[in-house]
Amino acid sequence: MLLMGLLCLGGKGQLRADYYASSCPNLSKVVWREVFKAIQNEMRMGASLLRLHFHDCFVNGCDGSILLDGSDSEKFAPPNLNSARGFEVIDTIKAAVENECNGIVSCADIVAISARDSVLLSGGRPWTVLLGRRDGLVSNQTGAANGLPSPFDSLGVIISKFAAVGLSTTDVVTLSGAHTIGRARCALFNNRLFNFSGTGAADPTLDSSLASQLQSLCPLNGDGNVTTPLDQSSIDFFDNHYFNNLINNKGVLSSDQILFSGDAATTTSTITLVQSYGSNSGLFFSQFGSSMVKMGNISPLTGNVGEVRKNCRVVNSS
Repeated sequence: MLLMGLLCLGGKGQLRADYYASSCPNLSKVVWREVFKAIQNEMRMGASLLRLHFHDCFVNGCDGSILLDGSDSEKFAPPNLNSARGFEVIDTIKAAVENECNGIVSCADIVAISARDSVLLSGGRPWTVLLGRRDGLVSNQTGAANGLPSPFDSLGVIISKFAAVGLSTTDVVTLSGAHTIGRARCALFNNRLFNFSGTGAADPTLDSSLASQLQSLCPLNGDGNVTTPLDQSSIDFFDNHYFNNLINNKGVLSSDQILFSGDAATTTSTITLVQSYGSNSGLFFSQFGSSMVKMGNISPLTGNVGEVRKNCRVVNSS
């Protein structure tokens, strides 16, 4: 009730759905059109745009800092290097938005809207994106290196990284469901394929047939940048199959499979959520939207803080 009351006030510092209703009334149509074209050109781009929003919000809050260029930028932090993508699509969307309403819409808000549209265009359900973020002035490479969850993290570490930005264990499981679309590089999971933990065999929590398939794709000393779909059962389609994959030991990343197959003493709540989402797609879709709104509210810059960048890759000239 308190949150709804604050949103209704719509005052300084508050994000709201109608923030651009007067200043850029066609914003949603412009972003939708450009995201549609990008996904039509490459279906994988939906996952990439969704991931940009996630990786932006976890570092300095949702301020568009992941978009900034420079050798010390977040783009070159290990979790993003050769991994985060879609920057050119954001550039294209920004140009189209600037043509519609110059100097009004922040890059951070464009990333947030693009993430929602990507999910919808990939078969998921929409949510109301709250707007009014401004763009940050600095990138935080160290923060990206240390704060973003890693495929190699334990469940406890992942939960703590989510908690550090105000997200719960429920959000961990729910937002991990974004891996129902997208791809993963061999370098992020080949530790599970050969001599796992010194056993001389694959990770026992990885389905044997999937392990064989991935071993062929990602041989020892092979190209670590080769990719495979995170959800082998419904590639590029946003649904709840990801959770059933975990139940069947078919999670590609360790950080995914650990939600269901980790230490029972620490994963009871995550196991229950995985089972619930696996059997009820409507529940997953509903909670995913709620968790995305919550994530989008991580430390936004509002009012006179930050700026509205003219070019998403660089701060405005003083």
